[in-house]
Amino acid sequence: MQSVVDSLRKKGKIYKKMLEIAPKELGVRNRIKIYKATDIAGYFYSIFAVSQKSKLLMKDVHKFEEIYAKLALFCGHNFKYKIIFIDAPLCSKAKEALMQQGWKIQ
Repeated sequence: MQSVVDSLRKKGKIYKKMLEIAPKELGVRNRIKIYKATDIAGYFYSIFAVSQKSKLLMKDVHKFEEIYAKLALFCGHNFKYKIIFIDAPLCSKAKEALMQQGWKIQ
């Protein structure tokens, strides 16, 4: 979690509350770190951290949208911003699809 906070702090994002949600709580079996954060202005952020060796494809984009929908139901509200940290290579079509759906890729 510290690496996510540090990289966001470099970009000027400061959060007053950040909570890690286990994927098991959402019924997800993927290796993903999910965070729910609140910034100083009171906006809610959903932050996903993905670390994998294989390339991220369109099927993964659909998977992230499903996880986001489950997260919104679990928390009881929608999020103003969606941020995703990706350590793997990213397919150009997947990158375009993520940006169209409102994700900020870090």
